[in-house]
Amino acid sequence: MNINFLLKCACILLPATLLFNSCGKQVDAKKFPPDPKERVKKNLEEGKGFRLSTKLKDLRKGSGGDFEFASSNSLWRATLDVIDFMPLATANYNGGIIVTDWYSDDINSKESLKFTIRFLTNEIRSDAIDLKIFYKVCINQNSCSVNENTGQLVNELKKEILKQAAIYEKTKKDKDFKPYKVINPKD
Repeated sequence: MNINFLLKCACILLPATLLFNSCGKQVDAKKFPPDPKERVKKNLEEGKGFRLSTKLKDLRKGSGGDFEFASSNSLWRATLDVIDFMPLATANYNGGIIVTDWYSDDINSKESLKFTIRFLTNEIRSDAIDLKIFYKVCINQNSCSVNENTGQLVNELKKEILKQAAIYEKTKKDKDFKPYKVINPKD
């Protein structure tokens, strides 16, 4: 009887411990107000929560919900805007990669460039994208050499993409900001 009870307890407590162990996230207490009402207000203003009244209104209107498209990702949009002069060979949002076709201007048709951009995260930060630029120099139609450029152009393009993405993100946050109003149930 005693062993069965211990086994049952172990079978319940072990999975529960594993499940609840990963629920928490390390946070800095200085960044979050101690008052629960202030935390709720801050989270809702930052778009981290939902308002039940808004969801009920959407249900009454027959709204289908929110969908995430590539146009809502600031980093993706900024990248496409910065390299809009390049012909695209592949652009896969789900795979997180953009590959351009070879591009050359009319001035020097023997030199071409190609970009490969991989998105490592959706966050706007310096290591969010992996940008590779390839140069192709052709002496004639059959004799071409391709080299990767790791110089200043890579850094300038990354900087421009991140700057544009930050602008998009700021305008998105400003547009989506909804001040939190406390509704008194007595009213």
